[in-house]
Amino acid sequence: MGGSGGGGECITRSSHVMEGGGSLESYRYYLSRRTVLQMLNDRGYAVPNSELTRSLTEFRFTFGDKCDLESLRLCLPLRSNPSKKMLVVYLGTEEIRTQAIRGLYGQILNKEALHGLILILQSNMNTFARKEVLKFPFKVEIFHHILQPKHEVLSAGERDKLMKKYKIEGKQLPRMLETDAFARYYGLQKGQVVKFTYCSGIAEFLETYRRVL
Repeated sequence: MGGSGGGGECITRSSHVMEGGGSLESYRYYLSRRTVLQMLNDRGYAVPNSELTRSLTEFRFTFGDKCDLESLRLCLPLRSNPSKKMLVVYLGTEEIRTQAIRGLYGQILNKEALHGLILILQSNMNTFARKEVLKFPFKVEIFHHILQPKHEVLSAGERDKLMKKYKIEGKQLPRMLETDAFARYYGLQKGQVVKFTYCSGIAEFLETYRRVL
């Protein structure tokens, strides 16, 4: 959410977001990549056990708090036929257009060995780009990494219950300025707390909270 002030720890249903004081972004990538690995393992691909058991702390140590998308790529062989591989590629936050899809195709080596391609999107892919994907000589699956969050303004009672549950004060929550475009659009006032719920087709859902200043 653009324009929001920083500060405080993210409070979510999972304490893992706060593990090591890392970013929410790295947590999303951790969830997404872990889910992809589990899915491929179930489909019969040779996923190293070290990948399946990697903790959030280990993930952040390896990939950093601001992940480079190319470093998140995966290329895994089928256990029953190691010559056939599945490639997993994360795409960026800008709208995905034909040129980007053609560029990606040009980067793929040994296309004849690919059993399939999984694209993890963080933005929309326009119609022309989707038509370009259909030209690929192997199956392409598309998943969405992050969707826009749902939001809910907490009542005073819900806010107090949240503070009591996590044994924190309001000032410890991440901040949202009263001048933030989101806050102005919904007419939010100082002291109010908003719950954002993120959910995607590939990562688990999570909840975060922001207090209006």
